[in-house]
Amino acid sequence: MSHFSGVARVPGDPILGLIDAYRSDPNPQKLDLGVGVYKDPQGNTPILNSVKIAERYLVDSETSKSYIGGHGDPLFTQHLARLVMGADSALLNENRAGATQTPGGTGALRLAGDFIRYCLPGRGIWLSDPTWPIHETLFAAAGLKVSHYPYVDADNRLVFDAMLAALRQIPAGDVVLLHACCHNPSGFDLSQTQWRQVLEVVRERELLPLIDFAYQGFAEGLEADAWAVRLFAAELPEVLITSSCSKNFGLYRERTGALVVTCASADKLVDVRSQLAAIARNLWSTPPAHGAAVVAQILADESLKLVWQEEVQAMRVRIAQLRQGLLTALQPYGLAERFAHIGSQRGMFSYTGLSAEQVKRLRDEHSIYMVSTGRANVAGMDEQRLEYLAAAIAKVSA
Repeated sequence: MSHFSGVARVPGDPILGLIDAYRSDPNPQKLDLGVGVYKDPQGNTPILNSVKIAERYLVDSETSKSYIGGHGDPLFTQHLARLVMGADSALLNENRAGATQTPGGTGALRLAGDFIRYCLPGRGIWLSDPTWPIHETLFAAAGLKVSHYPYVDADNRLVFDAMLAALRQIPAGDVVLLHACCHNPSGFDLSQTQWRQVLEVVRERELLPLIDFAYQGFAEGLEADAWAVRLFAAELPEVLITSSCSKNFGLYRERTGALVVTCASADKLVDVRSQLAAIARNLWSTPPAHGAAVVAQILADESLKLVWQEEVQAMRVRIAQLRQGLLTALQPYGLAERFAHIGSQRGMFSYTGLSAEQVKRLRDEHSIYMVSTGRANVAGMDEQRLEYLAAAIAKVSA
């Protein structure tokens, strides 16, 4: 008898498949615009100087490898909550908000999904169309009914009116997932006026917002990017916020993140956090310590925090320059206007508007790799090869 005879093979993750194809490509001009990591001008994903300094300190001062508890490193959760909610957050000062450490932002999303399933039974979750593909599978795996609201149309335009109309039809009490900034995968963000309109619909329909905040600091700045998160937290009795340290601290492989919860009272927060700790116990027991200790050390040391803030700003500025540089490189081909949206999008990703067939040609003919939807990781572009990229786009767009 074969116990595993009925186990079928699952197709590999398309983005991870791109990694393998890219690595085996001998073309020296190849570009990896698929995998969502920041790259420096040399094509490397660097370790931030602030992180290196913090790690050296930890090597000399760390005295234990014991577990750090169900909610994670207290210093990490304290400082990360302030980074997300604001240094003078009334919610934190009144003990109506708290953070639970998770293995990355993805872990925070799964913890939120399981919390919704077990503690808010019957609630569905609504995702933007498009959204990060893992949102789809993760919440389905958590046992939630997944539905969608419009966000970007077939012409690669943000369709806010359609989004708002759809939100008004969501059943009262359901959960709506919103991207705080640097929308993944499109790069299209809402204006402050639009965020206020969404807030009013969420309030009217008594929806529970789950705000995915994976790119703090990559749109306009660490404080500016938190504007919508803090608005919703201030105006609504309950909000779920997932935070990731992968991008802004460069701690991709360290899996460092948190789920921040706001409640109407300090007493209710205790109830909610007791549930989160119980759920997390069955997911990962306790979270990994190293990345959290690094972040805590950086945020607790004012001089080191300043070094980190400057590094985040440098990454943000470089990505914005790459966007504009690509548009400049497209001008000789008469394509700058057609792809002008790339300049107005924010964060690491861009919905280029290229078709699946054009993406395939870029890979096969020019060794330029991106996902089939046409989503490109702008942070993977190379200043020295923007003209090469523009020429290739022009050829497949002809």
